[in-house]
Order: sequence, then structure tokens, then C-alpha cells
Amino acid sequence: MATIRDVARKAGVSVATVSRALNDKGYVHEDTRKAINEAIKELNYKPNEVARSLYKKKSRLIGLLLPDIRNPFFPELARGVEDIMQESGYRLIIGNADEKPEKENDYIQTFIQNNVIGIISASHTEKKHYKHLTCPVVFLDRTSEPFPSVFADGYSGGKMAVREIIRRGSKRITLLRGPIEVKTAQDRFKGALDELCRANVDFNVMTMASFAYHDASKCAKEIFEKFPDTDGVIASNDIAAAAILHEAIRKGKLIPNDLQIIGFDDIPLSGLLFPPLSTIKQPAYEMGREAAKLLIKLINNEPIQNQMIQMPVTFIERQTTRKVEENG
Repeated sequence: MATIRDVARKAGVSVATVSRALNDKGYVHEDTRKAINEAIKELNYKPNEVARSLYKKKSRLIGLLLPDIRNPFFPELARGVEDIMQESGYRLIIGNADEKPEKENDYIQTFIQNNVIGIISASHTEKKHYKHLTCPVVFLDRTSEPFPSVFADGYSGGKMAVREIIRRGSKRITLLRGPIEVKTAQDRFKGALDELCRANVDFNVMTMASFAYHDASKCAKEIFEKFPDTDGVIASNDIAAAAILHEAIRKGKLIPNDLQIIGFDDIPLSGLLFPPLSTIKQPAYEMGREAAKLLIKLINNEPIQNQMIQMPVTFIERQTTRKVEENG
């Protein structure tokens, strides 16, 4: 990997001159600047962003905090953030908090030590970690007033899932409630619950401790032990839905004839399951892009018309639900 000394040697100038050119500090003759730029291009030199930020008192680094990098939904969010940030000349430092307050706070402190100029957080366990920060913060797939946020319309998504599973014939439904501390999970739960209470069906509720794989697998086994006559499951996310699908097939249930399943998120895996999973799609990539755009506006002190951006959800029909005409 090329260093600033390699660039200086190639361009025939001092390290200090290269540093001035990179950081726009002090006079550098145009011919010298051209020689430096040619050396940088030829050597594929990448400046140390942390060192530059300390020198210039302003960096191009953004902190992105995710709750669980193993969940395929969150890399989709991250990709949306990254694409916009890269287009705008920013770079990301990514942290995986595992929904643990102490780990979340450790990463926030790491971001600060690396002189980030903004943070996007999809992991919010305690507001106190953020309220004293001097750089702008945007929440993604989370909400926490008074901070700006980008999130999907979970309430409408919950209602949509119930309507779709009922119109396809399910009458004994189990509703999975996501982690109580995650507001967006509770929004989709409340939407589903409100719709179920208005419908002429029997239903039960189970609460998941987290969105992690091990909790999804545990919950899948418990559903069929506690509610063996369930003919429809509305899962809290696609990972839970995949675990339920796996357990149902293991028990010999026919999908969707014996049991219909609707997930939430539409992670890339959902269409590759067998049978492919019907789900409520959150526009994860687009949400990441919107959060990045919002943060850039905050960094640049640009006017913002809407600090709470709610994005629409859609029902993706695949093969874990029956066709409507089969139940007409």
C-alpha cells in the first residue's frame, strides 16, 4: 500500500508539500499540485481519513451502527447508506451492537474518537447514549424523538398482513410480537392486533425476546406446542417466518394448504426459501439511501422539510399463502 512518502518521492516534493495539497492548507504551485495528483493516481494512494480529519478539524467519516449484522435485513440498509455516502465523498465506519447497550455505547465512543461528523443508528437501546453528542444523528428503522428518523410504515404493514392472510382463508391465527423495546416492531404488532380484533377469527399472540436466529428457532417450536391447530402465522420478521416454515415442514404440514405464513422485511433469502415466503416488504435499500441524504443535509446545515420520513410497505405474494380465488 502506497504511503504519503511514496507520493512525495514520486512527485519530487516534500511530504509537507503533499500534505498541504491534500488538505488545501497553504500555497501549492499548480504544476506541483498536478505532479502530486498524477503520483497519487499512479500509486493508487488512499489518504488516511482519520489523520486528515485531525489535521483539518473536519473529517469525511460517518458512523453507521447496526443491531445485528447476521440479519440480512440490516446489510440491505447499510448498502443504501453506503452508496449515497460514497457518491457524496464520505466513508463509513460500521459497528455491530448486537442490541446490547454497553456494546452500542462502546461503538459510539469509537466513532467519536475517530472524529466522525455524523452517525446513522439502526440500533437504539438507550437515548442517553445519543443526547449529548455534538454531531448530527439520524435513526434508521428506529425512531427516537427528537432525533430525525427514517422508518417504514409498520402499523399499515401489520394491518396489511392480517387482511391478506384472512382473505386467503386462515381462521386460527398466531401473531408473533417482536421485541417490546423496539418501537418499529411494536408498530407492526399494533397494526396487526387492531385488524385482528376487528375480524371474525380466533387468534393468539406470542412475544419474541429478540430478532436473533436462536429466538426465532425457539419460538417456532413453541408455536406448534402451544397452538397446534394454528392455520396461519404472521411473523415478526422474515427470520422468524423462515424458522416457522422449517419447523412446519419438519412436522409434516403442507404449506400453504395446512398453514399459511406471512413474514416481514422481504430479505433476499425470502424468495429463495422452499416454498418462497410471502411477506410484507420494507424498502430497506431505499430507507438507507434516505437516511444518508438526511444526514448529509444536517451536516451541511441545509434546510429540512421533514425530519420523520415514513416509507410505504407492500405485500409480496409468494407460495406460503394461498391464492385469493382459491378461497372465493
